[in-house]
Amino acid sequence: MVRQLAWEVLRSGNPAPMREVDVAADEVGLDARDRGLLRRIVGAEVRHRGTLRALVAQFARGNPKVGLRTHLHVGMAQLFWCDRVPPRAALSEVVDATRRTLGPSKTAYVNGVLRAVLRARIPGHCGDPRRDLADSPWHFEEPIFADPAEHPYLWMEEALSIPSMLAKRWGKRFGDERAFALGRYFQTEPPLSLRVVQGEPGAVRDELLAHVAAFTGDAGEDEAPAVELRASSHPAVWIASGDIGHLLEAPAFHEGRVTVQGEAALRAAELCAAAEGEEWLDLCAAPGGKTAVLAGAGARVTAVDVSEAKLARLGATLDRLGLAERVTCVESDGTAALGERTFDGVLIDAPCSNTGVLGARPGARWRFGKQTQRELTELQYRLLVEGAARVRPGGRLVWSTCSLEGDENGQLVRRFLEEHAGWEQDAQLEHLPGMPSQAEGEAPPPTDGGTATRLQRLEGLS
Repeated sequence: MVRQLAWEVLRSGNPAPMREVDVAADEVGLDARDRGLLRRIVGAEVRHRGTLRALVAQFARGNPKVGLRTHLHVGMAQLFWCDRVPPRAALSEVVDATRRTLGPSKTAYVNGVLRAVLRARIPGHCGDPRRDLADSPWHFEEPIFADPAEHPYLWMEEALSIPSMLAKRWGKRFGDERAFALGRYFQTEPPLSLRVVQGEPGAVRDELLAHVAAFTGDAGEDEAPAVELRASSHPAVWIASGDIGHLLEAPAFHEGRVTVQGEAALRAAELCAAAEGEEWLDLCAAPGGKTAVLAGAGARVTAVDVSEAKLARLGATLDRLGLAERVTCVESDGTAALGERTFDGVLIDAPCSNTGVLGARPGARWRFGKQTQRELTELQYRLLVEGAARVRPGGRLVWSTCSLEGDENGQLVRRFLEEHAGWEQDAQLEHLPGMPSQAEGEAPPPTDGGTATRLQRLEGLS
């Protein structure tokens, strides 16, 4: 059942397959264990889709149609990136799912291709990037991927599953080695970043670890702890890895003293420098992490988003953190529902390509393209102009995205400054995930990426 559900989710061509996992699991009533397996299989396919395409091209006869190809992807995703699934079980279940969805005539083909892949894989890495599987302890006797020395961006698409168009952008902007490093970082799901909202961070960390230990027991000398909490470069943020489920059940979460928030996202909200008594507009506010930072600083916040569902998520965040009384929620596309109101500051955490958080949102890489970028930057510029019009003289505007792309950040802001007098840029932050923001060794790297720019509206000018 799980493999068939994975096939159905992926076969549908939904641009956000990870969002469909819970919907599909709810429809058939999967238990927690099978739901987790479904998420791992779909996540592995999405995260490694470029590599899976290269493997199918190498081992499959002919050009299999999308239904067959999807079954092969589901099978190979398990063989290489779901190590809790024994190969024999993975192969058997995928063949059975093929029989139930495409009929018995297709099972021999799927069985043959997957067995050929199993026979060809060799334990460990050999050091040849054309033969090594990234993020998986296997290699092949013959080259599978392009030569990165000759075709670096094709290699990134095949070996690291970063579309070549996006890889080329990164290579041009950051250099090939850093682009390769970003691609490798996005091969895996990042650890969880936890912000301490109330209390001394060290004491809250000890409380969280004690809560986990009460359920899992203390680790012995030779055992890894169930959860690890390590410092980030932000004093209020801990980076969590391990058994995250028990962490999220801790009283500190239910009582609003801890929340999930990445360092780059937190620093973007702090760039607003919101203060007690100020009035702020948070445009595109859901799910509410940055709204909470503004309200937590003492500001009165008007939080805007486009749908009732998004505002419900925002409201749940604010209720848990005890900040709902400081925030007014408004359903609106942009600023259309705000009348003539102006504010001391405006935060625009804009819809974006998500290229700074591809580890957590792997499907975003496959939605990236020229047309989607054109439509996205048009929307972003409209929001920037609308938001700026709501800033009082002397006030501040912060433009924030979880994107690494210049056309969504620096270029967009420069265009705005060229077309609108009376503004100046006074601060900018850029975070590359998995890479220190400061000198090497001075601070742990952020787990999320993004850019934030603060603009000042000059007094007496419009």
